[in-house]
Amino acid sequence: MAVTDQVADLLTRIRNANMAGHDQVEVTFSRLNQEIVKILQAEGFVRGQEVVKGKVQNRIKVVLKYGPRREKIITNLQRSSRPGRRVYTKRGDVPRVLGGLGIAILSTSSGLMTDREARKLGIGGEVLCHVW
Repeated sequence: MAVTDQVADLLTRIRNANMAGHDQVEVTFSRLNQEIVKILQAEGFVRGQEVVKGKVQNRIKVVLKYGPRREKIITNLQRSSRPGRRVYTKRGDVPRVLGGLGIAILSTSSGLMTDREARKLGIGGEVLCHVW
C-alpha cells in the first residue's frame, strides 16, 4: 500500500510501538525519515537506528529507548505540518515545546534541525513535528 505522508507514517509507527512496549520498530526508508530518526537519537528519544537492506525496499530499524523501569522516554509525537496544511514559522516565532522539555523538528534551508538549533542560527522553516 502506498503511503502519501512518510513522516506521519514514521511518527505513528514509533508512537504505536512505544505504547505497546516494543524494543524496536521497522519503518520505510527515506532520507527524510532517516534524518528525523537521527535527530531523535541525538536528542535522546531513541536508542539507535540501522538501515536494513531489503529485496524491494530498504527499511530503518529504530531501537526504542525506555527508562530503568521500562517507563516511556517518548510521551508523545505530534505531526504539525502535513500535506494538506503546511505550517511554517519565521525565525522569531520558532515554537518551544513544553518550555524546552520537548523538541520541534524543523525543515529549513540548512536542512533538518531542532527548534533550539534554528533559534541559535536565527532561521525559520517548516515545522514537521513536536516530540516530548
